[in-house]
Amino acid sequence: MKNHTDVLIVSQNEVPSFGYLCRSVTNSTDGRRELEVRVAPSRKRSGMGIIMKQYHIQCDTGDVGNYVILPGDPGRCRQIAEYFERPEKICENREFTTYTGRLLGEPVSVTSTGIGGPSAVIAMEELKAIGAHTFIRVGTCGGIDMKVKSGDCVIAMSAVRHEGTSREYAPIEYPATSDYQVLTALTAAAEDLGIPWHAGVVQCKDSFYGQHDPERMPVFRELLDRWEAWKRLHVLASEMESAALFTAAAALGARSGAVFNVVWNQERKAAGFTEPDNHSTDRGIRIAVEAIKRLIQKDRQNG
Repeated sequence: MKNHTDVLIVSQNEVPSFGYLCRSVTNSTDGRRELEVRVAPSRKRSGMGIIMKQYHIQCDTGDVGNYVILPGDPGRCRQIAEYFERPEKICENREFTTYTGRLLGEPVSVTSTGIGGPSAVIAMEELKAIGAHTFIRVGTCGGIDMKVKSGDCVIAMSAVRHEGTSREYAPIEYPATSDYQVLTALTAAAEDLGIPWHAGVVQCKDSFYGQHDPERMPVFRELLDRWEAWKRLHVLASEMESAALFTAAAALGARSGAVFNVVWNQERKAAGFTEPDNHSTDRGIRIAVEAIKRLIQKDRQNG
């Protein structure tokens, strides 16, 4: 049996029960056929000295900090990392790009997740497996409630679970809510920075075009009826990750929160308001960074 950094090579008759993603390979020294066994991250056996990077994010213990900012766009990671002390790019794989640096001397990271709940929760699962415990989603949203304007920030207290990922973690009756400590750190940071913000319920969906072109969908009546319900319930905005992240965090014993930059509000546009769209994510990033500083300080006080 030969141990390698990323995989464990075993002969055909030594395949362990905890193997994951096996494939046949050729031994470069003697030409024998062997199996390459990738060990499932949640089931690896540290007693056997196996070292395995997390399968999707390709990071291992020590690569990331306890506090992680989660944007969707990999292109935003470098922008966020510039707020860190001594940032270093750790890895780039698929939609997952990771940088690690420090805030107030504490290791912190940023990992992109792509669009939607499935990939966001993959990132959270694998980051939690290597030591992260606090997550702040930073992204964009579209306003629903009339008071929410482009350029504002929305801080999610809870999320409508109009998506599928969270159902793999909890019954639909379970509420998707942000962690209270993360929520209060976000609102305090936004207030101190003088950024216009709103805190409340957001709608989390799976289909971008189900919102923006519902009439052409076979289920258009359901989509339109639900949108009307969100309006009457004063849901602040619509986005695509928070419900999955909040529910998965609860199941994993992690802390999670979310802050969104409002790009536009289609309801305000329909009512004749003409404020321009705002595609900058700088405000939400600044809020998230300051919130993490507050959490680091609070966690140190609490020991």
